[in-house]
Amino acid sequence: MTPLLQIEAVGKSFFGVPVLRNVSLNVAEGRIVGLVGENGAGKSTLMNLLGGTLQPDAGSLRFRGVPYSPKNPGDARSAGIGFVHQELNLFPNLSIAENLFLTNFPILGNVGGPSQRWEISLPGIDRQRLQMGARQLLNQVGLNLDPNTPVAMLSTGERQLVEIAHALSFHPRLMILDEPTTSLSFTERERLFGQVRELREDGYSFIFISHTLGDVLRLCDDVVVLRDGEVVGQGPATGFNPARLISLMVGRELTRLFPKRGSPEPLDRTATAPLLEARSLSQPGVARDLSFTLHRGEVLGLSGLMGAGRTELARILFGLEPHQTGTIHLKGQPLTGSPRRRIQRRLAFLTESRRDDGLCLEASVADNMALVTLPDHTRNPLRLLDVRRLGAALSAIREAVRIQPRVNNEQPVKTLSGGNQQKVVLAKWLLAEPEVLLLDEPTRGIDVGAKSEIYQLVRDLADRGAGILVISSDLEELTGLCDRILVMSRGRLTGNFPGPDFDRERILSAALPT
Repeated sequence: MTPLLQIEAVGKSFFGVPVLRNVSLNVAEGRIVGLVGENGAGKSTLMNLLGGTLQPDAGSLRFRGVPYSPKNPGDARSAGIGFVHQELNLFPNLSIAENLFLTNFPILGNVGGPSQRWEISLPGIDRQRLQMGARQLLNQVGLNLDPNTPVAMLSTGERQLVEIAHALSFHPRLMILDEPTTSLSFTERERLFGQVRELREDGYSFIFISHTLGDVLRLCDDVVVLRDGEVVGQGPATGFNPARLISLMVGRELTRLFPKRGSPEPLDRTATAPLLEARSLSQPGVARDLSFTLHRGEVLGLSGLMGAGRTELARILFGLEPHQTGTIHLKGQPLTGSPRRRIQRRLAFLTESRRDDGLCLEASVADNMALVTLPDHTRNPLRLLDVRRLGAALSAIREAVRIQPRVNNEQPVKTLSGGNQQKVVLAKWLLAEPEVLLLDEPTRGIDVGAKSEIYQLVRDLADRGAGILVISSDLEELTGLCDRILVMSRGRLTGNFPGPDFDRERILSAALPT
């Protein structure tokens, strides 16, 4: 039987540097193929070839049995290939329905009547059909939302599901899902997987790109592993396990994903005063009577379902959002004022979306790393930039966070892989030597090797006395990294679980609304 998609000996180079080398793989009708590899392995380049934004230097593509050479994304969509990208492409000022049908609005007949001498022939949007179509698509991905809701009011996870619904609106035969679960809770992930499996039974095919190897093995029928632009392993998913995938991806055995804790004994939190303390924080619709403490040397996890209020709590702590009642104390003193003032008190916040909130994409790697601490690298009295001192600091922090040597400080940060972009954001904050670090989804969309390095950085920082709050939708990440885990549900704290032996069922139960 002819495969739905055939990729044969494809190669691609940029400025003479090979990115894809002799890549061959097939996707059959009604199959889910997992595509895994470290950041920079060539996954995005391969997907850009399928999407028509790049053309191969060598090899050929066939789709549905005929040669396939798309010149733009419209060609790919017309052929029957749909994309759900890791970085969301929604218009926040438009409604869900308008985003779902932005390029194919249902149209009314001519506006105007025969009695009019000047007949207006401009088409109008059929709002009733728009609403009906939007509700059907939202039901497919399990979102019970009003289609008229502005996308700006949605959480990141809800926006991800809207993106998936938008791709379904074109009825593709092959859908490429690029990290679709990074912002989804366990329940939402299971709902999505159920929908994907139903579509597979109807003959749809999928390429599922994810750094969450457990999801790949649980969902996919087949697996393809890329390393340095080459296929280094492929076959039925039953022939792989996480250890083998990691070994193929990184070219070596990664014996330990999470670092050892500084002490085998639980932290004695009565021995020292709290480093960060929240007392009875409340904000209508966001937080209700929240109280917790974070101690020196502690990695404190924050778990909960999408919409529980975790990100909003971090934004309140950093001064980006207000709170109606309650207080925040840092080292025993009230924490008030702007984010700038809180940075001066050595509080740092790595946001959930690095591209929207954490980076200046057009600026260089060096400029992004220096954003927070640039005033510290000036000379009095004229406040001129001390280039030598700044360069030394950037070199040291690059080495500390292990940014790849081939990354040039002067290149735009938008050209980096997701893992290196995240390391640049982390470097920016580590240069400020924070005493409290708020991390919101710190490993979203990055590969297992980069995750391991970031986990080690977090643990090293805690061992030096910092307090770290880790917000994550990945329960394995929280249980492997954290000393203690808090759980939020509907704006309230519903659980406080000490480590290191966490009960996952109890944590999940505390996250469910009652």
